Amino acid sequence: MPNIVEFRAYRVALHRGRRPESVLVSLTSEDGTVGWGESALLEDGTWTDLAQRLGPAMPGLEWDHPEDLGGLGALGGPRATAAVEIAAWDLWGREHRVPVAHALGGTRTSVVTGARVPCQPYLDSLPSLVNRYIGSGHTRITLEVRPGWDVEPLRVVRQAYPALALQIDGACSYTDSPEDLNALESLDAYDLVAIERPFRDLAPHAVLQRSVHAAVAPDIGDLDALDAAITMDAGRALSLRVNRLGGLTTARSAHDRAYAAGWDVWCGGSGVFGIGKAASVALASMPGCTLPSDITEFVGGPEYLTPPLRAHGGVIAVPLTQPGLGHEIDGPRITRLATDELHITSR
Repeated sequence: MPNIVEFRAYRVALHRGRRPESVLVSLTSEDGTVGWGESALLEDGTWTDLAQRLGPAMPGLEWDHPEDLGGLGALGGPRATAAVEIAAWDLWGREHRVPVAHALGGTRTSVVTGARVPCQPYLDSLPSLVNRYIGSGHTRITLEVRPGWDVEPLRVVRQAYPALALQIDGACSYTDSPEDLNALESLDAYDLVAIERPFRDLAPHAVLQRSVHAAVAPDIGDLDALDAAITMDAGRALSLRVNRLGGLTTARSAHDRAYAAGWDVWCGGSGVFGIGKAASVALASMPGCTLPSDITEFVGGPEYLTPPLRAHGGVIAVPLTQPGLGHEIDGPRITRLATDELHITSR
């Protein structure tokens, strides 16, 4: 049983570019073994959850396996819970000399990657940006779209790259109005692999899925929502977002249910310091992850993992010979970058 004696959390932002922010968590056991987790910090409540509830609960907590920590979700939101739970999986894997990918049931030795292209200010810049990702070996491109920024960018990219595997991500920005449904149905003519997160509610996903050939991928935040989507035929694909689902244990269950239902699955990476993406690589090694996963390194970002987590020719190797998440973390460097820190011990 890993006896946690120390909990630390760091609020860290990159010092350049658009300054994406993450929360990093470390759990230290009685024998000095350290496990790390990460979650993208998109809401103020995540840090509060760690400081007031999850952090104080971890030192001295009795558990044998990360699956025993299902009750953590009652103490905090999914992002805070995911950071702690990923750290627990890493710690457990290191103590038992087991790779997390293997412990989750992963069967792949490598993960094929895709890339995401955000909305651009000008159409003319799209083909060259997509070409850079293709040149890096990514075999699938996801274009972010919004009402009014959908048909034309898709047309431009498809015209430039007729054989490219393309997906779109609507970020829940469409409504179930006839106009929006017609617009999304018209995009199906561009031979899409998937239409990700077009709506907030499940019902219009079912309507859209009946009208298009592409797999619809609703935004799934828990297992009940996934079960409902499967029952309603509200999609045929699942984007596994570890932070959205509250950790690896729930994400694995979501994978299993979607895979059993015949859905395609891919994983999204989270955070820019590598730890969250390492967790996504472990998850993407599972047999149901049939589509390229969004696990690309932050362009221009420094390295905090050894070995670095990098795609080569659009492929990331799954670290099956190292315990835990398979990477050593540069803790002192993360500490120097932290804008806020929590430190809770059982002593």
